[in-house]
Amino acid sequence: MTESNPSSLVSAHKSSDSGLQIHLHPLVLLTVSDLITRHILRQRTGPIVGALLGQHNGRDVTLEHAFECQVIGGEQGRVHLHQSLFQTRLMQYKDVHKGPALELVGWFTATPPTGPDTQHVPIHQQIIQNYNETAVLLAFHPSKVLAEAGQGGRLPFTIYESIYESTKGAGKSGRHDTDGDQSMDVDGQETPSDLKFRELTYSIETGEAEMIGVDFVARGGGNATNVDTSTKQKGKGQASQAPVTEGDSKVVNSQQEAKALNDASLLSPEDEELITSLTARANAVKMLHSRIQVLKAYLTSLPPSYLTNVDEDNGLTTKEPTSPNQVDTNHVILRSIQALIHRLPILIPADGTAFAQESMAEKSDVALVSLLGDLTKATMAMREMGKKFDLVNTTRQRKRAGNRFTQAFGDVDDLVEEQMAPMG
Repeated sequence: MTESNPSSLVSAHKSSDSGLQIHLHPLVLLTVSDLITRHILRQRTGPIVGALLGQHNGRDVTLEHAFECQVIGGEQGRVHLHQSLFQTRLMQYKDVHKGPALELVGWFTATPPTGPDTQHVPIHQQIIQNYNETAVLLAFHPSKVLAEAGQGGRLPFTIYESIYESTKGAGKSGRHDTDGDQSMDVDGQETPSDLKFRELTYSIETGEAEMIGVDFVARGGGNATNVDTSTKQKGKGQASQAPVTEGDSKVVNSQQEAKALNDASLLSPEDEELITSLTARANAVKMLHSRIQVLKAYLTSLPPSYLTNVDEDNGLTTKEPTSPNQVDTNHVILRSIQALIHRLPILIPADGTAFAQESMAEKSDVALVSLLGDLTKATMAMREMGKKFDLVNTTRQRKRAGNRFTQAFGDVDDLVEEQMAPMG
């Protein structure tokens, strides 16, 4: 789905007005990112649409699994889900995931950062009318991925719920499941309402099995390569049709050498693990630096002496900024920063000298254990070498003794032949 039209369907209501608690699992994020990656690399056209499976317990909604859905075109360029295929696929997933039982809790697609627009409404209405009245929308924002590449921050995902807002005045708005009664006019007629989307807050939850999958993906990403299969197939076809000349053989040899170098440059599992660990630490340091810069920018934007602006009538401290670049003072944030500063000495040892000596002792113990291991390996290698040398030396001595014995018996045979010759 395109990202050009600005969204006019996002509600102005705050997310805190909703009582839904969304718990997003990493497996959904991996599935969505994999689907979008294959969609782009295979140069597919059309919207990216998928279904979300999870559990709905009261006001708590979990998003645990996702799968791709096929869409078909309709009137005025609108797209809908292929009803029969979607129903079959949904039943298959429900048959597989029976403990605990999962149900359709929403769908996902790619949207602009401004949110969903009119082309997303038909699919959402199809889902809430046929499957789940409280279905949510997981929107992926590709432009945020390109804009925030290499920077730590929020995930490029937004979760929306659908509500109905009155189009006449500031009428009543309600969700599908709880507020079924719409605003009524004086004459008893129902006020017209439009479908809107309201942003929801969510939290990330994961299990042990999902952590294994996420760790495997993170480790494999350090040595990922992109192979152009079209070039390889084209090269194979040309090689089978044209005869190989001397110049072509040189090119082939150079290509084989380059391939050998590329194969030699592949990382080993230990190197991949090291790169993954260093990358994670570098990202953590970048994240910490960005957060410190945010705190620094906030503190520098505060009024220089806001505590001295005391109202003489009631004795209260005013918190109005003295310049346009300054922000209002938030004592909750300041108390949190102060508490963070008070916790910093806990990370620093009280006795630096004793801590340094203890660290050096532990480092020496680790180095000593490593040295003992190296000495043990060297001793075993020398022992094996001694056994092999003894075996080779014994074989050589036996061979020399056999040669001497053969030579001695050969001389005796010659002497006997010489003495027997006159008698003959």
